[in-house]
Amino acid sequence: MPEHQRADARRNYAHILAVAEKEVAARGAAASLEQIARTARVGSATVRRHFPTRRALLEAVSANRIEALCTRARELTGAGDSRGALLEWLGEVVTYSVSARGLAAALAYDDTETDPVHGNSCAAALVEAGNPLLRRAVRDGAVASGVTLTDLITLVVGIALATEHHREPTAAADRLFRLAVAGLSPRA
Repeated sequence: MPEHQRADARRNYAHILAVAEKEVAARGAAASLEQIARTARVGSATVRRHFPTRRALLEAVSANRIEALCTRARELTGAGDSRGALLEWLGEVVTYSVSARGLAAALAYDDTETDPVHGNSCAAALVEAGNPLLRRAVRDGAVASGVTLTDLITLVVGIALATEHHREPTAAADRLFRLAVAGLSPRA
């Protein structure tokens, strides 16, 4: 939301975003823009002006969670074992993606984009924040040199989407993540 907008426009945006957060929490990525408009008591055009696409809505709703994950990556950069720091952060990304309905969809890459991070501010923020962790782990020989953060975010999204309907999605996602970790290791 641009800071130069009028105070009433900022309040309107904040109200719509609060309603959208509740709708996404209840329905995940399938949240209805029309239901958000009805609940917020605004026209659907107003909602679409603020959130022109479903991805824009999911990114706005996920912004605080993404910032927390970025902060966590910065905290772990340079701390302890480089592989352990990267895996701890990725585990937190998995946990957030499973617990925060709609976050995995916000992180998913759009097939129509030639650059998978272009136009996806959530994924771009995580890639930027996590790259120092990955570079350090690669430099230390703890992760194969061909692994990218884009690969890792794609893996996280896949795990989150594959487990979202499990009886215990967090446990299932953690199990799959741990199984996938062996693929990050350089070959002996």
